[in-house]
Amino acid sequence: MIFAKTEQEIELLREPCRIVRDCLNFVGDRIRAGMTTKEVDELVYNFITASGAEPSCLGYCGYPASACVSVNEVVVHGIPSDLVIEEGDIVSVDLCAYKNGFHGDGARTFCIGEVSEEKKKLVRVTEECFYKGIEGLKAGTPLYDIGFRVQQHAEANGFSVVRAYTGHGIGREMHEDPSVPNFGRKGTGVRLAENTVICVEPMIAAGGFRVKVLPDGWTAVTSDGKCAAHYENTLVVRKDGVEILTL
Repeated sequence: MIFAKTEQEIELLREPCRIVRDCLNFVGDRIRAGMTTKEVDELVYNFITASGAEPSCLGYCGYPASACVSVNEVVVHGIPSDLVIEEGDIVSVDLCAYKNGFHGDGARTFCIGEVSEEKKKLVRVTEECFYKGIEGLKAGTPLYDIGFRVQQHAEANGFSVVRAYTGHGIGREMHEDPSVPNFGRKGTGVRLAENTVICVEPMIAAGGFRVKVLPDGWTAVTSDGKCAAHYENTLVVRKDGVEILTL
C-alpha cells in the first residue's frame, strides 16, 4: 500500500537525504584508481556514522556492507571487497542513510580517470534518464509515465533498461510501495498522490537488459558482460512538480 507523507514526515526525511547527498559528493571527490571497493565502503561508513546516522544497507537482509559498489558490468548490489578499481572503470555507488526514523537513498556512477567514449556516454545518458523520467511528474501523474520516459531516452541512445530491478517508495522503511520500474506504458499505473516519496533510479546497460545474480546472492551483472550505470535520487511528488531531496 502506498502512503503519502505528511509535511512533518518530509521534514524528518530531509536530514538523512542530505547526508546521502553529501556522502555521494564526498565519495565522488575521493574515489580513484588503486582503491579497493572495500575502501570505498569504508569512506561511506565513516561519513554516515560521523553524521550521526546509520548506514541503512549494513545488515539489510544480511547485506554485509554500508554501500553497494558496482564496477563496470555489475549493475547493482556489488559487495565491497579487495577488488582494485582501475583506470578506465566506471563505478556505481549506491547508499542509504537512516536518521530521524527515516531513510534517504541515492546512487551515482563515477568515471575513474580516462574512460572510453562509450562509458562516458553511458554514464551521461543514465543521469539524463533520471531527469527525463521526472519530466512533468506531479501529483496525479500515472506511475508508469516515469519508466516510459526513462526507457524512451535510453533506447534512443542505443542502450537498454534493466528490468529486473526498480526504484521504490521510501520512508520509515528503506523499500516501500510502490515499485518504480524504468520501463512502462505511458498513461498506465496508479496515479501518484501528493507527498508520495519515491526513489527514481535508472539502471541502464550498454548491451542487453538481462542480468544474472552471482553465487554470493547479491551481485547482479549484465548477462552479456557489457557495462551498466546507475543514477538515483529520493524525491517528493508535489502538487505542481517534484522536490528532489538528495540534491
